[in-house]
Amino acid sequence: MISKHILKKNDTVEVLSGKDKGRVGKILSVFPKSSKAVVERINIVKRHTKPSATNQQGGIIEVESPVDLSNLQIICKKCSKTVKVNFLFVEGENKVRICKKCNEHID
Repeated sequence: MISKHILKKNDTVEVLSGKDKGRVGKILSVFPKSSKAVVERINIVKRHTKPSATNQQGGIIEVESPVDLSNLQIICKKCSKTVKVNFLFVEGENKVRICKKCNEHID
């Protein structure tokens, strides 16, 4: 089941729980079916790779792993705080995300 998600690519978010709690990063990609997102410099894991044509040396590589969307909260650009999001229907545009604290457009 795909649910409604308010987070999109290039949003600045803060991690609410886990080993990276309190850290801030930018969303690199979102996976709505699994309710996960890859965030820049968050949830780094070590991956052991064999030598191949693309990676001649192989070895241990650090990679960002997906984080559950429920553990992330968006940061408003105007008020610089973690906020909840409202939706507003505007003429000429479809649906716009709005900060609940300062009523500014997030998009």
